[in-house]
Amino acid sequence: MREELAQDGSLYHGYHPRMEAVHRDNANELREIIKQVGWPNEQLVGRDGAEAAWLIAQHAISEPGFMRTCCELLDREVAAGRVPAWQFAYIYDRVRVSEGLPQRYGTQFEVTPDGPRLCSTEDPESVNARRLSVGLGTVAEHLVRLQGGPYPTAEQYQARKAEEKAWRIKVGWIGADDA
Repeated sequence: MREELAQDGSLYHGYHPRMEAVHRDNANELREIIKQVGWPNEQLVGRDGAEAAWLIAQHAISEPGFMRTCCELLDREVAAGRVPAWQFAYIYDRVRVSEGLPQRYGTQFEVTPDGPRLCSTEDPESVNARRLSVGLGTVAEHLVRLQGGPYPTAEQYQARKAEEKAWRIKVGWIGADDA
């Protein structure tokens, strides 16, 4: 689905309803697996299966409650040594940014008219130390991989930010008075 939408260009114009449907279906499957066995870590489903579970949780953006639950489960799994810490870092940051709050590990970026930019981060001076502590490279290293455009115009960027805010309110990430 992603490939098809990317080829016709519609993937890059808001959250496509067909992509959202795929993400919701995947989240429903993962929800059932979690009910049966708990978080599907590497010991239960192997490295590929565990990473697939994380990817599904990471893309369940239309389901704030489910993403928060997955974040809590991953936090416990990291503490128990059953999943790599970077998986928790990514979902924690995605939840925080979706809630309109600063992220901790610097995993969430946005594309602005001036190029890729790190989303708001708590204690930015020590973000690289936190990234390294969970097995990620520095922000600068990641920014290099994100370069290359195309970048939106200022008008496109502002329109996308307004659409994103309306969507986050609609699905329950933030209230109408937030952000």
